[in-house]
Amino acid sequence: MPAGAGAQTRDVAGARDFPGVGRFARSVITGYEVKDFDAARVQAAPFKDGQPADARRLEGKVTRIAYRSNPGPSILEVFRNFETQLTKIGFEKLLACDTDACGGIPFVEAIDALPIPQMWIDGFNYQYFAGRRTEAAREAYASIVVSENNREIYAQLTVTELRPMENRMVDAAAMSKGLRDTGRIALYGIYFDTDKAVLKPESRPTLEQIAKLLAAEAQLNVFIVGHTDSQGPYAYNLDLSRRRAEAVAEELVKHYRIGAPRLRTAGVAHLAPVGSNGNEAGRTLNRRVELVAP
Repeated sequence: MPAGAGAQTRDVAGARDFPGVGRFARSVITGYEVKDFDAARVQAAPFKDGQPADARRLEGKVTRIAYRSNPGPSILEVFRNFETQLTKIGFEKLLACDTDACGGIPFVEAIDALPIPQMWIDGFNYQYFAGRRTEAAREAYASIVVSENNREIYAQLTVTELRPMENRMVDAAAMSKGLRDTGRIALYGIYFDTDKAVLKPESRPTLEQIAKLLAAEAQLNVFIVGHTDSQGPYAYNLDLSRRRAEAVAEELVKHYRIGAPRLRTAGVAHLAPVGSNGNEAGRTLNRRVELVAP
């Protein structure tokens, strides 16, 4: 197959460049993932004898963006552009290396790369940069790995903004009180990957509390309502929010033995924000699942 034949020509749904970094000319975003709290690995030194010399495990808000550039530029050209831009916005170099200097295949196997075909890394031909930035006591790390597949250049930017995990657990008693007092309760302990409607295992504690509430109040029926932020088209967000609400209901029926007639679902996309969609803090509040009393 010729290079680029049948390849995507638009960014994946909901994707956007990291503020201040941008992208290499005529690239498309092939993979996009933002997690409010996750772990990421950064290599701050080349491998020594096939082993990490300074591997750092970071926790906080993690953004992973993979790009594909059409044939033409070199790996080094794309890499230097990203390195220059990251340096320009304050990331001080921890490490910049190519395949041999980094440590070859063992080094690249330790990189948190998005899965194929979102991101491709040739263990025999890549460039890597890692940097650190501190602003007003806020610490962030960025890494970029650039490689090639079938003459197309792939690059993955990973940015980790260090922060402690927020306690987002709402127990059954708090849910019951919210439903009594205001007719609804927002739940931030229900987790999905970006653009997905598959419940993540980390959602289990909150699901257990919903089941506990419904078991204790046998006459209670609820609406499960999905909400998104305003990133992406309205029709897409409406469908995604609906599917996420349905995923919660299905899980409660299947694994917690809650009667299906007690659960009704709806998705409202970004029509009921509780924060500003103009900044990430507000968008984080808007991405939620709510229980609503009939």
